[in-house]
Amino acid sequence: MAEKIIVLKSEYITSAVSKKNYPEEILPAIAFIGRSNVGKSSLINSLTRRKNLAHISQTPGKTQTINFYKVTLKINPSTPNPSAFIPFYLVDLPGYGYAKTSKDNRKVWAKFIEEFLLTNSAIKFVCQLVDSRHDLMESDLRFFNWLVEKNLPVLVVATKTDKLNRSERQKNFAAIKKSLGVEEISVLPYSSKSHEGRSDLLDVIADSLIK
Repeated sequence: MAEKIIVLKSEYITSAVSKKNYPEEILPAIAFIGRSNVGKSSLINSLTRRKNLAHISQTPGKTQTINFYKVTLKINPSTPNPSAFIPFYLVDLPGYGYAKTSKDNRKVWAKFIEEFLLTNSAIKFVCQLVDSRHDLMESDLRFFNWLVEKNLPVLVVATKTDKLNRSERQKNFAAIKKSLGVEEISVLPYSSKSHEGRSDLLDVIADSLIK
């Protein structure tokens, strides 16, 4: 069966720590964030089908800048209409909650992450990644509540679902929703290994871009 949404192209554009470093071209943006070692780089590579687009490090807290990737989607593969081609920025934000990073570094990261999220009208929504295998940490809850408080649309994506069996998944997803305090919220399962959730996430992204 042909894919409904195709990633035609994906490329690294630039890294930034302030507005002056943002790309000159203005495009819609989808931001990805999560605590260190949640599998953010692996998910980005899975989503774009680019093995090394985002660098995967064995050292948590390695992403220390806002990384911009330009991704072009073809929404309807059977239609040659140019309007079906939609570019956007996939924005990789530094991981939060990494204890071994100095307090000064965490403050700097928090400052430019906040600046990006609160002053960028091009942001469609924020993908907050959480580890499906474990209870949410205080940093996960704090960041989720901050996004809600600031009226930033958020999609919670639970990573590493291939590590869970059916009963574990049911139990852990229920626990995630309960911890967030919004039990009716949709939590999207994702496995970078099996690519489970890829088409669903692309659907959400595409829908946000064509509204």
